[in-house]
Amino acid sequence: MLSRAVRRSILDTRIPASAFPPTFLLPIRARYFNTTTQHVESPPDNLAASQVSSTASKTSPDAFPSPGRPIRKSVPQPPPPPSTPLALSQSTKELLPLLAAQPSHYISAHIHGRPYLVTAGDLIRLPFHMPGVVPGDVLRLNRASALGSRDYTLKGTPYVDERLFECRATVMGTEAEPMRIKEKTKRRNRKTKTVKSKHKFTILRVAEVKVKGLEDIEG
Repeated sequence: MLSRAVRRSILDTRIPASAFPPTFLLPIRARYFNTTTQHVESPPDNLAASQVSSTASKTSPDAFPSPGRPIRKSVPQPPPPPSTPLALSQSTKELLPLLAAQPSHYISAHIHGRPYLVTAGDLIRLPFHMPGVVPGDVLRLNRASALGSRDYTLKGTPYVDERLFECRATVMGTEAEPMRIKEKTKRRNRKTKTVKSKHKFTILRVAEVKVKGLEDIEG
């Protein structure tokens, strides 16, 4: 009985809300608890189930990989062959057989955006590790900005049509430079950061550079 009386007296003598100072005079934590309750809006009821399923299907596990899960790197695929008919100018039709009749040809091939002026039998040392290739693979270099011989040169705008020539290269392997160790420091800082790097290269050997004749293109 005593506890009920004490509780009732405390409830009767509590301080009214009007006696508290204004909200802008209270500390930040007090403002937060004196403000209105935060509500999380639920999705509307008229949302179709197909829209929910389509949204869920678009979100794949690969979009948000976990910290321990390796990230998959997609290997770039070669572009599809051109489907438009090959249209040659009159000067190209006259000079292309003369270019094909020359004994040796050179090509300015572009590999990953870098031009390389090579002939048959040359060795190309790419300044990067080409993904998705192994020693012995034969690659067709179908992007060239220039194709020529001793007396004639065929230039592209910006590239020569790949149906006019054939250039194939064989992957010989990969090379690695010696380990580099560099110490990095900052001013007014006693810490020394050691950075190690070992760059890898891909070696290609050009096996064939061939200019096609009009009978091969039109046939």
